[in-house]
Formats: sequence, structure tokens, C-alpha cells
Amino acid sequence: MRVLISLMMMTLLLWTSGASAQLVKSVESIGMTVLDMDRSVEFFSKVLSFEKISDIEVHGSEYEKLQGVFGLRMRVARMKLGDEMIELTQYLAPEGRPIPADWHSNDHSFQHIAIVVSDMDKAYQQLRAHKVRHASTGPQTIPANNKAAAGIRAFYFKDTDGHNLEIIYFPPGKGDPRWQRKDDKLFLGIDHTAIAVSSTQNSLKFYRDLLGMRLAGESMNSGTEQEHLNNVAGARLHISGLRAAPKDTRANDLWHWQTTLSTANTNAAAQSFNGSRARMISPGIAQIPDKTFPFTKGFLARDSDGHGLLFIEK
Repeated sequence: MRVLISLMMMTLLLWTSGASAQLVKSVESIGMTVLDMDRSVEFFSKVLSFEKISDIEVHGSEYEKLQGVFGLRMRVARMKLGDEMIELTQYLAPEGRPIPADWHSNDHSFQHIAIVVSDMDKAYQQLRAHKVRHASTGPQTIPANNKAAAGIRAFYFKDTDGHNLEIIYFPPGKGDPRWQRKDDKLFLGIDHTAIAVSSTQNSLKFYRDLLGMRLAGESMNSGTEQEHLNNVAGARLHISGLRAAPKDTRANDLWHWQTTLSTANTNAAAQSFNGSRARMISPGIAQIPDKTFPFTKGFLARDSDGHGLLFIEK
């Protein structure tokens, strides 16, 4: 899956490079915890055209180890748009905490996925027709003085649980060439997942230097369009003074996102964390017994800013 990871301090884009020595082979999916699975599946399918491809319920000690949550029973649904995948998880037990109402896009907890559209005006009207909650004041167009992103249009909104989502339109010559293919679909796929970070350099040391991801591009975003997109006065994506994600975040909390990273060796991935600012959440590597589950081994970790990373081995 060709999903970029965007570090939202200077809008740095990273992706897996395909090099044989890299620790991470690919971004497998982007996951989020939801309160009501049926409601979330309906939202992503009816509003954004995702297709549900699996829906299973699991429990037991290995899943508790995987997610670092004791006594869990979880329902996991995978949904696909284009070539990309999201994974929705509802904790039937124990339920987690809701997203605080006062969290914003300049908090460390912030993460979103950017869904590519073929027509921004039609996509925005689709969202309005379903009465989605705005996070931006409306669709914004990046001005010509930002050469790297000029002409790109974007809009932030929220799902039924309050997760931040983005729709994004790439004009000719911008973005991945696959987004320029002629298609009669309105929603095309996922371009990137963005995370707010406290230090671009520290995050690059982790994602690029430790995990082996490749720097794909960067830009400095500011101005009235960026302010209205993020809905943060004076927004400049080299922000200081961000509020940290809670240290006690658990996987069943509704603000929990996890980026699933495929690796050839989960043991090597876990050992590589020694001396890094990242931390293991799983008490060890979980051996998944259910053959219908999408992987056989895995562990949950958090980077230095608290963003969830699920390392898996198929």
C-alpha cells in the first residue's frame, strides 16, 4: 500500500523505499478505534465509498498482548478504497475514553488520513449532504507562492467519533501520478496519513534513519488558507508549543490511531527500539492464533510523540 506518512511540523512526507535493508517494508493500513462499528462502517461506506472486506471478532491473551489492553474483546473491520486500507476496531470490552472536545490539529495527538478526490466541489457537497462536522471552515486552495503545493485543494472534517479526516484534490502535475488517472469515481484512495510532531529532526531520525523510510518531499505551509484549513489562527506548519498526547493513552481510547507497518522480522523491529525514543506497548511479540486475522505476529509501539505503530509480520 503506497500511503505516505506526513510529519506535520514542516509537512515532510516519508514512504517506504523498497530497499532490501530497510526495517519497514510497507504501510499496511491505517487504523482507528471507534465506539460503534456499525455506525462507522455505514459512515465510511455511504459517505466516502469505502468497501468493507472483512469483519471479525477476537479475544484472548495474545490479542491482549498485542494491544496492551487486559480483558479485551474487539471487533475489527477492514475497509478498502482504491488500493488502500483502513482498519476500524471497536472494543466491546473494555470501552475506552472519548476524544476530548478541545483537541486541535496542533496537538501531538493529532493524526488524520487524506482521501484523494477527483472533484473537490462535488466531494464537499457530498459531505455537506451527509451533514459531516467541519474541522476546516471550507475547502482551501494552496496559493501559487507555495510552489511545492500550489493549486492543491483540501478540506478537514470529522467522522462520527470525532476523528479528523481530510479530502484532498491534486491538480495536474501535483501529487502521485496515479491520482491523475482518468476515473469516474469521486473518492479515489488514501494519499497519506499525517501526524503532528514536536521535532521534525527527532521524527526523521526514527522514521527515516531507524525504520528506513525515504523522504519523499517537504514544504513549509502558512498563510490564511492554512489557518482556515487547520482552523488554528496563525497556523504555520513549523509549530512550537504543542500539547503532548496523554502518556496513559490506551488502544481502546477513541483518540487512538495506529499505523500498521509490515516488517520481515518483528523480533528485529522490537530490538531496534533499544536506545530510541520510541517505546513498546505490547509486553512482547504476540503470536496470533486466528488464521482469518491479517497477520501472524505483531506488537504495538508508540513513537516519541505517542503515535501508535503496529508492527506486523505476515
